[in-house]
Amino acid sequence: MTNEAAIAELLKLIAARDSFLITSHERPDGDAIGSALGMMHLLEALGKRATVLFRDPIPAGYRTLPGIDRIVCTVPAETYDAAILLECSAYTRASMDADAFLAKRPALTINIDHHRSGKTYADFNWIDPEACAVGAMLYQVAVAAQITISPELATCLYTAVLTDTGSFHYAGTDASTFALAQHLVAAGASPTQIAQDVFCSNAPGRVRLLGAALARVEIAPPLAWTSITLADIAAAGASTEDTEGIVNHLIAVAGVEAAAIFREVIAGKETRISLRAKGRIDVAKVAEQFNGGGHRSASGCTVAAPLAEAIARVTAALQAAASS
Repeated sequence: MTNEAAIAELLKLIAARDSFLITSHERPDGDAIGSALGMMHLLEALGKRATVLFRDPIPAGYRTLPGIDRIVCTVPAETYDAAILLECSAYTRASMDADAFLAKRPALTINIDHHRSGKTYADFNWIDPEACAVGAMLYQVAVAAQITISPELATCLYTAVLTDTGSFHYAGTDASTFALAQHLVAAGASPTQIAQDVFCSNAPGRVRLLGAALARVEIAPPLAWTSITLADIAAAGASTEDTEGIVNHLIAVAGVEAAAIFREVIAGKETRISLRAKGRIDVAKVAEQFNGGGHRSASGCTVAAPLAEAIARVTAALQAAASS
């Protein structure tokens, strides 16, 4: 199905329904939150009712987005005509109580994703791996629906695009990405304010946690990696969301082609890994070896293993990818 056909079908499905529940993946990032709120504004411009659901905490950099105060954290008791899941590979990966959702699953589920590893699990699936962000896909929907793009909608979609392109430097960023950004700025998004909100809202605990992570960084070109324990997070007075973005400091090192940060989730049992690359190494393929996924230059996975074992297994896979 072409994007044009997918958008036309999506708009038909929306037109025939009145109420929508919107969510995205667990540990939401800028594209997840910006796109979810953007979809809410888009639907309301079409005269629909929309509720955004995120069970996980919203990182500080996104707490000024228009509509952020309307997010709910539990599956509402009311019934919805449809549920929309954005850049989420399965119901169980969404930032919600999957059991509560499935117990009263709406008659229609819609899956919109741009990950190469995206799955067709919903009633309607639109997956475009060429899109730089789900926010960019929603912009196409807004244009096709011929709605006026409000400053609120523009701000949410610009945030989604800014963050999921790594501030416009991940592979896949091209002339169309900048044209999209230009349109959103013209519609009312403030690139200066959004950048300050997203990148200059670090709590002291986050900075202390960054120091701990960088103190034990291992650099063995073309790889770099570090780790964060539960004890590190507690000592820094930080939270798990404060680990997001630390890996970007590692991939910025000269000579490093792929970087990883290993975060202890359950001591001795589970480790979360975030991966970044500059383009030559496909970290999505590495993440997929561990039941994860994402993009060629930005992916992640969770390994049911202690920190040291996870480091050994994933760095070996990264080394193999670098050597191939």
